[in-house]
Amino acid sequence: MFWYHDEIEALEKQRTASEHNPDTIFYGSSTIRLWPDLQTDFKDLNAVNLGFGGSTLAACTWFFDRVMLGYQPKRLVLYAGDNDLGDGRHPEEVFLFFQQFAARVNHEFGDIPCYYITLKPSIARWGIVDRFKFTNHIIGEEIKNNLPNWHLIDIFSAMLNADGYPNAEYFLDDGLHLSEKGYDVWRDSIKNALS
Repeated sequence: MFWYHDEIEALEKQRTASEHNPDTIFYGSSTIRLWPDLQTDFKDLNAVNLGFGGSTLAACTWFFDRVMLGYQPKRLVLYAGDNDLGDGRHPEEVFLFFQQFAARVNHEFGDIPCYYITLKPSIARWGIVDRFKFTNHIIGEEIKNNLPNWHLIDIFSAMLNADGYPNAEYFLDDGLHLSEKGYDVWRDSIKNALS
């Protein structure tokens, strides 16, 4: 986990320097970190961006204390797991990391509303799309059956074209990160879920 050190240290400094407590934490991988207008898009939710590049769900859990402690959010939005699968982990491993993360959130923040954004159908990782679908399914079932304060935001379906493939307009040339239009879809989907 040493390769995340600089970004985690920056997030720690950001928390220390902050003069107000955000109501909404956005946490997760580079899809969150690179969101250019996140705080503006969710200004009414008093949001803070705590994403760090390349992060896995395992890393989000590992660094929870260093990044989160000191905040007192009213809600949390998480996007992670994409990179775990990209690194060769299995859906069941990602599921276990999610369970650990949810338990950590509950221990620290109580039963605040939490939102898990399903893994996106990126062009670059379409070759392992079945793993993405299965991960989304088992995490969705866990939320439905065992985590009443968690909610699933289905971004996967929203990013497909009429033929059932990733809509290229929503991605940058790398086929992984989001374009401006992609972030528009995310913004609208998340706002609908949180309203």
